[in-house]
This record gives sequence, C-alpha cells and structure tokens, in this order.
Amino acid sequence: MTATEGIVVLLGRVLFAVFFVRSGIAHVRKHEGMTGYARSAGFPFPGIGGWPAGVWLLAGAASIALGIWADVGSLMIALFLVLAALYFHRYWTIQDEGQRQTQAGNFYRNVALLGASLALLGFFVAAGEAVRFTFTGPLL
Repeated sequence: MTATEGIVVLLGRVLFAVFFVRSGIAHVRKHEGMTGYARSAGFPFPGIGGWPAGVWLLAGAASIALGIWADVGSLMIALFLVLAALYFHRYWTIQDEGQRQTQAGNFYRNVALLGASLALLGFFVAAGEAVRFTFTGPLL
C-alpha cells in the first residue's frame, strides 16, 4: 500500500469512526436516558445501554481510527449495530406511520453501517500489516 493509498484509507477510517465517537459520547453523557430507552425497548440488559455502550463505541471507534487491532474494533461496532437494529429500531412493530418511517430509516442506516463495518473487518484482516498508518496489525 502506497503512502497516498494509506492516507485515503486513514481518512476513511477516521470519517467512519466519527459517527461512533459522537454516539459513544451521547451514550456516556445521557446514561440515564439511554438506559431508560433500553428498558422500554425490551433490551435484556438495559444497564449496559448507557455509559457501558458508550465506552464500547468509543473503544471500537478509536481502534478503527488509530489502527489498534482495527479488526477487533470493526467487530465491536458490528455487534453494537446488530443489537441496535434488532432491539431499538424495530420499525415493523410500530403502527404510527411517521414513527415507523423514522425507525425504518434508523434500521437501514444501521444495516448499511453494519455492511461497512464488516467490509472494514475483511479489509483489515486481508491487508494485514500492509495497512499504513496503524499502531498494530490485525489481531485476527
């Protein structure tokens, strides 16, 4: 991988991570509200819906952006997205059309981000030590 290619990949990693840094900060700052929402959504472990989820997101995003076992960070983000889509954006259970559309948009956003996270996982594992501007290679 050339330095120019590495810079492009680094920029993509950072831009991808920004979304999850923002979300992680919100989960930490609004711990009580996030925990309450997790409880109301029927999430089996609502206590992790606030700051623990925020720390998880921040760690996964930092892993990807900084290149510290970025494959593991991609898996962390992927797991969060699967749970978020299936528990918190269940648009198919909502009767109100406006709320249904909003939650469908959130669900499919999570699906798209899940696809990107899995693509990053594959990239980090396949490229291995060739990925430029990282602190470590992949763990897997």
